[in-house]
Amino acid sequence: MENAKSSELKKSDPNNATNIVKDRGGNPLLYKMFKWLVVRPLLYLFYQERIYGAENVPLTGHLIVVSNHASDFDPLIVGSCMGRPVAFMAKEELFEIPVLSQAIQAFGAYPVKRGAGDRAAIRAAIASIEKGWATGIFLQGTRTLDGRVTEPKLGAAMIAAKTQAPFLPISIWGTETILPKGAKFPKLFQPVTVRIGELIPPPEASDRQTLEAYTQKCADAINALHALGR
Repeated sequence: MENAKSSELKKSDPNNATNIVKDRGGNPLLYKMFKWLVVRPLLYLFYQERIYGAENVPLTGHLIVVSNHASDFDPLIVGSCMGRPVAFMAKEELFEIPVLSQAIQAFGAYPVKRGAGDRAAIRAAIASIEKGWATGIFLQGTRTLDGRVTEPKLGAAMIAAKTQAPFLPISIWGTETILPKGAKFPKLFQPVTVRIGELIPPPEASDRQTLEAYTQKCADAINALHALGR
């Protein structure tokens, strides 16, 4: 289990953030309370979660957390095994729901309008990074049945090139069995393993060839971690 404690995140100039998340900021203290009092105990008790490589997480500075994706539970799982808060994008409609809106804002979620396209999502992610949050991105952008990254998207690499934030590759193993297709309730006692790889420096250029090579390098790193299994 993770033993590292979060340190204060470095703050960047808020004027650099776009209007997408200009007035929305997370609450690191509330994030930590929810993590240690709710999420971590549940994952340990009901999913026998194992975490490898927690020492690879930088506690300050710009950071893009990239992982595979097989379950709706993945954002909670990834965020809870870091030594610092990690913000994921959420549908804009969720920010209009009382109570839920305040909760997800406290946990650093940033809104993306449905159908707005990749550009809006990229702008939102960049704004989140510039506000000082580590930002989580699923490299394929959607869930896969076996948890492997087979068709990585270039969006995360574009964000890395723009912000010069390094990638932290993460593999989540076993979450595809928690809530399989057609199930109404999550299954308990499904083993889950999280492996955190070594930092990958941001790309040196932003041309398509460089971004494609960088994205594939990250996909290969995630799949190699995933292949280690439990």
